Amino acid sequence: MRWARAGETVIVGSRDAKRAQDAAAKIKAAVSNARVSGDENIAACASADLLVLTVPFEGHAALLKQIKPAIRTGSIVIDTTVPLASSVGGRATRMLGIWQGSAAQETAELVPKGVSVVAAFHNASAELLNADGPVDCDVIVCSDDPNATLEVRSLAAKIPGVRAIDGGKLETARILEQITALLIGLNIRHKGHSGIRITGLPDAAYRTD
Repeated sequence: MRWARAGETVIVGSRDAKRAQDAAAKIKAAVSNARVSGDENIAACASADLLVLTVPFEGHAALLKQIKPAIRTGSIVIDTTVPLASSVGGRATRMLGIWQGSAAQETAELVPKGVSVVAAFHNASAELLNADGPVDCDVIVCSDDPNATLEVRSLAAKIPGVRAIDGGKLETARILEQITALLIGLNIRHKGHSGIRITGLPDAAYRTD
């Protein structure tokens, strides 16, 4: 919805094409002149050069294996996945250990060669993103591809209130994912929708131009 408001063309993907189309229709109803459509996952991936994974961890690897043939060489995959223990019946405030180090690093092993993986948006509240006001949160972006980092930072900065910061290599994703578990604990304890702000950096660190 936020990117549709910013004028981006969005394709919603789902295992069920009808469900994706229904989601796209809701965005169109909320955003005038939105360029949004919905399709089955493989068809959606085949039509895009920038993909955003927003799935629970329990379906993470299976989805990547399913869509792998449809991911174009040269594409960017943004992974927002957090391996919370709740995916195996544990607490949402606890993390699962990932052999690769993080969900994003697992993604890097599963996508085709020539595809850039970027870890981002783990710490931005879904509730605030779905609302109308500015999002009081910094988005830390991590990737081994500097050009992909810059592109995703520019995309993040199109969301009002968001500042996008280069967080370094993809290996840093393990820290970003763990912060989410901390924020969930704070939200439960204080009944809020917390995010993070990084202070004390020079102005250039927050600029995407």
